[in-house]
Amino acid sequence: MGAAVFFGCAGIAFGPALALVLLTVAAEPLRVIILVAGAFFWLVSLLLASLIWFISVHLSDQGNARLQYGLLVFGAAVSVLLQEAFRFAYFKLLKKADEGLATISEDGRSPISLKQMAYDSIGPGIVGIHGDSPYYFITSAFLTMAVVLLHTFWGVIFFDACERRRYWCLGLVVVSHLVTSGLTFLNPWYVASLVPIYIITFCMGIWAFFTAGGSFHNILKCLSCKQEDDSRVMMYSALQVPFED
Repeated sequence: MGAAVFFGCAGIAFGPALALVLLTVAAEPLRVIILVAGAFFWLVSLLLASLIWFISVHLSDQGNARLQYGLLVFGAAVSVLLQEAFRFAYFKLLKKADEGLATISEDGRSPISLKQMAYDSIGPGIVGIHGDSPYYFITSAFLTMAVVLLHTFWGVIFFDACERRRYWCLGLVVVSHLVTSGLTFLNPWYVASLVPIYIITFCMGIWAFFTAGGSFHNILKCLSCKQEDDSRVMMYSALQVPFED
């Protein structure tokens, strides 16, 4: 039973992200490099946030439960701000890399766009253990999946906003990140945290889809599963010289 819960929750939490990596990233070496670099930037931001929280806890009165809870909220806010700051730093780094790739390419264009770089620079989700509720593992799995997808959507929106200098979009990304992190403090009241987080995920997903160039026509085209190469095959066959008897 324990193994089934483990693999089930792992599949829920990381299955969508793993599928995205295998289908859209793993086959391209450049995308793999960008993915690993993005994860490194995310881990450095988390390390700095953890260090700030660790120092603040040890410099404060550890017997004061209310103060410690306030420091935990403070640490979460610092973590969000540092993640967004490192996301911006990573955008600047990829911008320079994009210019360099365009310089050495044969056609003068980069082999990968900034929007694709933003998609490939996703980071994982973070969960904590309280050990009280029997629904902890399954809700943590769904929460992790939402946060993984949110980081993907935030990356696409954030990079596009930096490129177009839409500062209000940057503000919405940071605010939604702060709100999402704040909602996790409502746990173990999971309905009050998961439902708003998934609403935010759905809205950010739609925004990121259209930001990346998606359209309703593309959705209908994908759902209809129409093959466009039939006409080309017919045209080619029509040009063939008929066999002589």
